[in-house]
Amino acid sequence: MLRDYPNPKLILFQGTGIARILSHPQHGNMAVALLARRPESLSSIAQNLSETSPGSVVEVFPTDTKPENLKKAFQSIKCHSSFRDLKLKVAVYSVKHSSKKPFMSETYENFTQSLEDYVGGAFTFSQESIARFFADHGEEPLSETGQKKGTLIFTGTLGALRCNAEYAAYGAGRSSVRQLAQTLAREMSAKGIHVVHSIANGSIEDKQGEDQRVGKKMSADAVGKTYLWLSEQGPELWTHELDLRPAAEKF
Repeated sequence: MLRDYPNPKLILFQGTGIARILSHPQHGNMAVALLARRPESLSSIAQNLSETSPGSVVEVFPTDTKPENLKKAFQSIKCHSSFRDLKLKVAVYSVKHSSKKPFMSETYENFTQSLEDYVGGAFTFSQESIARFFADHGEEPLSETGQKKGTLIFTGTLGALRCNAEYAAYGAGRSSVRQLAQTLAREMSAKGIHVVHSIANGSIEDKQGEDQRVGKKMSADAVGKTYLWLSEQGPELWTHELDLRPAAEKF
């Protein structure tokens, strides 16, 4: 038997610390659907969460960012016994994506494939998440209900703002998803959906250590707590974009 959740379901795309905080009974207490490309990575994350977040509910769904596979994953989540009677509250698109190559060595095929994998994945993930928000919470505008339907978060990097030499594909993808988040925020806010683009500027480490204490690396749990705070914001104040970095990170 499933417990009664004070919060509805969360769909999460990667991010161990985020999943741990949002699923932990003493923090977000949400049921988590965790998506990632590699099944072995998912199994490792699920094992980590079972040890560090006792009492939480986390289910794993292997998928890549191809439209047909993401749509299948969303359908599987909807039908899964852990989530069948729950409503979507938060959707997080947090995908590792990097490409470094001298521009004259780049190929059209690799460049466009990079955009399709990352930006195309963000597009499909957004459409599926927003459709689920509407299905679960209705399509009445915020002006009529005053009720937030959910939070859609994109985890970006500094590459979304500026990029170095040899990062053409990387910069094009990261900046494109930032612009996608911006246009979605402008279109969906009035419909009750909170859209956020966060820039993770620096290394994120799951285990607590000296580097975190002195501000050299970010804490995965700290990122998770920030995302929980974003999901709890009411219509009176919505954060659209924020910069996340450890204290010692140059910017």
